[in-house]
Amino acid sequence: MDEAMVGWAIQVAEAELSTALPRRWAHTQGVAERAAEVGPALGKNTGLLVASATLHDVGYAPRLAVTGFHPLDGARFLRDEHGADERLVRLVANHSFALLEAKERGLRDELASEFPLLDDPLLVDALVYCDMTTTPDGDRTTAQNRVTEIVGRYGDNSVVGRFIRRAAPEIFSSVERIEAALAAQPR
Repeated sequence: MDEAMVGWAIQVAEAELSTALPRRWAHTQGVAERAAEVGPALGKNTGLLVASATLHDVGYAPRLAVTGFHPLDGARFLRDEHGADERLVRLVANHSFALLEAKERGLRDELASEFPLLDDPLLVDALVYCDMTTTPDGDRTTAQNRVTEIVGRYGDNSVVGRFIRRAAPEIFSSVERIEAALAAQPR
C-alpha cells in the first residue's frame, strides 16, 4: 500500500471535513475502512483505493463548494491545490456514478472532459462498493438500504433522488462484482 499517499489523504480530508462536516467525516472514515478491507483484492492499487475513499467526499467542504457538485469540486481542489495523482483525482471525480448525477445538473460534459472515467473497472467498482455500503455515520449497510436512505434524505424529486434511482442498478451491479471478487479471495 502507498502509505504516504494514504497519510496525505487522511490529513487533507480531516482538515476539510472533520470540523465543518463531522457527519460527512464519519462517513468518509467508514468508507476508508471498507477500502482497507477490500484492498487486498486489488493488489497494488490498495493505496490508491484507500486514498480515493478517504477523499471521495472532500468536495462537500464549504470552502470548496464552487459548483455545488461535490465530485467535480473535490477533484478540482485535489488537482489545482494539491497536484494530486491523476488517477486519484479521476476516481474522486467519478465516484459512485457521478456522471449520471452530473447529467442531472447540466455538468456532464464538463466532468467527462475534465476528468475522464478511469479505465480500471475493478478499482472503480471497489470505490462504489465502499461508498455505497457505508451509512452517513460510517457504519456498514447494504447498497439497497443506502440507496433508500439517500432517496429518503434528499427526496424523490430532488436532483440527488432522481440520480440515485437511475444509478441504483449500476450501483448494485458494482457491489455484486466486488462481493464476488472478495468471495474468490483465498482465506
